[in-house]
Amino acid sequence: MFKKTLIAVITIAILAGITGCGKSTDSSEKVLKIWHYESETGAMGKAWDAAIKKFQEKYPDVEVQFERKGFEQIRQTAQMVLNSDEAPDVMEFNKGNASSGMLSKQGLLADLTEIAKKKGWDKLLSPSLQTTCRYSADGIMGSGNWYGVTNYGEYVMVYYNKEMFAKYNLQIPKSIEEFETVMAAFKKAGVTPMTLAGAEYPAQQVFYELVLNKADRDFVNAYELYTKDIDFKNPAFIDGAEKMKNWIDKGYIDKNAVSLKAEDMGLAFSKGKSPIFVSGSWWYGRFVEEIGFDWGIFLFPGNKLHPGSGGNVWVVPEKAKNKKMAYEFIDITMSPEIQSILGKEGGIPVNADLSMIEDAKLKELISNFDQIVKSDGLAFYPDWPAAGFYDTLVAGVQELLSGSKTPEKFLESIGASYYENK
Repeated sequence: MFKKTLIAVITIAILAGITGCGKSTDSSEKVLKIWHYESETGAMGKAWDAAIKKFQEKYPDVEVQFERKGFEQIRQTAQMVLNSDEAPDVMEFNKGNASSGMLSKQGLLADLTEIAKKKGWDKLLSPSLQTTCRYSADGIMGSGNWYGVTNYGEYVMVYYNKEMFAKYNLQIPKSIEEFETVMAAFKKAGVTPMTLAGAEYPAQQVFYELVLNKADRDFVNAYELYTKDIDFKNPAFIDGAEKMKNWIDKGYIDKNAVSLKAEDMGLAFSKGKSPIFVSGSWWYGRFVEEIGFDWGIFLFPGNKLHPGSGGNVWVVPEKAKNKKMAYEFIDITMSPEIQSILGKEGGIPVNADLSMIEDAKLKELISNFDQIVKSDGLAFYPDWPAAGFYDTLVAGVQELLSGSKTPEKFLESIGASYYENK
């Protein structure tokens, strides 16, 4: 009797094992939680929507739970969320020492080094684009293990209203002096040349462009990668701060810039209220869809270095419940099919079939980025070097624009924060 009972138990166990073969008993394996903050109408938003659809076709048994978050929402809550059971499986996050670097140092991000090799991402991305994917044990970008994957490029440029330039017989400036001449002509005609958002990131990008006008690669490496101490009384910093103050004093920048947010700035340009808009390539796809007038782009006049990098990175939280499917989703976003959609919609792909992109304006966008990469002109972003430095720069540039701080006091303030928090 005992033998028969034992045989029956073993048989049931074997049958249970056969029934469960190839099928996870963990319900979390059937759900993939994705967070990103790209606009539905932007190039990245459209490409990632297509990637989600492709993923669902490839893995029909996995339920995709996608949530579109705000940039600030993710930035401000990342540490708390990633250290909880509410962490998504894969999410878009800002790159750089103070963002992805800090999270990797805190052990909140999964190490993707082996996956990057297995999937070939390490061969697909050029060394300069890998800079923001890899972080040292101290959270410094450019070396060490992979904690993020970028799958597009980005850079800051000047968007301009061609119709307004033509109306006042103005040409694309080739130097900072010519740029100021153009803005002076608009101001004389009663038109405020540049829309700007001081309450969020765009204003500091303009400040950094002005600093880079007098900077070189050694300056950028010292500031961003800590190759040596950086002096905030450096002529490049002084010139940038003084020019920014001068531009608002002369009325080249909208006086309301102090309180404007990025969305306000984008709408002002897209509705034809301002001839000049300085910000990143992430606006391009949206402008293609929303702007009804003739517009174009050019690199910041006279600069060899430009704010830019590989795009925001996909990260996989250490506490993610479904890392395997997260890796599969990232790999789909890197595929030529999704990358070509990105390029067609106004993004800057890293693995597209460029023969499929026929639009001349899009080719110019991608060509400008290629030109910057080939000349070692990516200078990253001003808020990257130190934890909390984004908020420091937003507040500091607002004070500079409002006149509550002189250029000298502004530089002293951000310099102190840099060295305290880097």
